[in-house]
Amino acid sequence: MKNTEVMVPTPATAIPALTNCPPRLRPDRIRERASREPLRCGLTRQQRALKRGLDLGLCLITGLPALLVVGLCALAVRLETPGPALFCQRRTGRDGKSFRMWKLRTMVSNAEELKVQLAHLNELPWPDFKITNDPRITKVGSFLRRTSLDELPQLWNVLRGEMSWVGPRPTDFGPDRYQLWHTERLDVVPGLTGLWQVLARAQCSFDERLRLDLAYVRGWSLRLELAILWRTIAVVLTGKGAK
Repeated sequence: MKNTEVMVPTPATAIPALTNCPPRLRPDRIRERASREPLRCGLTRQQRALKRGLDLGLCLITGLPALLVVGLCALAVRLETPGPALFCQRRTGRDGKSFRMWKLRTMVSNAEELKVQLAHLNELPWPDFKITNDPRITKVGSFLRRTSLDELPQLWNVLRGEMSWVGPRPTDFGPDRYQLWHTERLDVVPGLTGLWQVLARAQCSFDERLRLDLAYVRGWSLRLELAILWRTIAVVLTGKGAK
């Protein structure tokens, strides 16, 4: 059921408590830096061009190694369970436009059908769905999730301009389910990684993730973009907070 609440949290109270947060990634500092600049909605044309150039440059550097890794992971997926190694989902991107996002399959092929049967075990409030030791996840899939390798096929989405290396994570439901204050996150292209992924990962609620997304959108800078990418490497290597 659609939530009609439209109350916008204030910057002072919007950010959840975070521990071990690098100073340059602290949401309150990001907001403070953004408040010194002229008010803007989303990124400027120059900022979008700079961000796109960074995306394409990173794809050029990592493209071939990523392709080899995806091939090996896809083989492992097929050897463990029947069904396609890759699957796609409709996700909501910039300006609320829908696109097909690709991932390596980490669950049994009939996972969506089983989701209905397991709905009573969901541990998180709508619209999240999480079960500790989810029985639908395969052994190979558990490794792929822990290392975030299941997200590598989304480099194709980055090349197509549907996603970016950094940005709010695209939702699997449309903008009609967003509260009014949520919609600001749609001003930028969604990303492979983002502020909440490197600070809290799967350990915060949907509303808390949205507040971190808004801090990123309002305080975007190249320095922030690079800091999130650097932090992502550490988070992936440790596997901390992975689902």
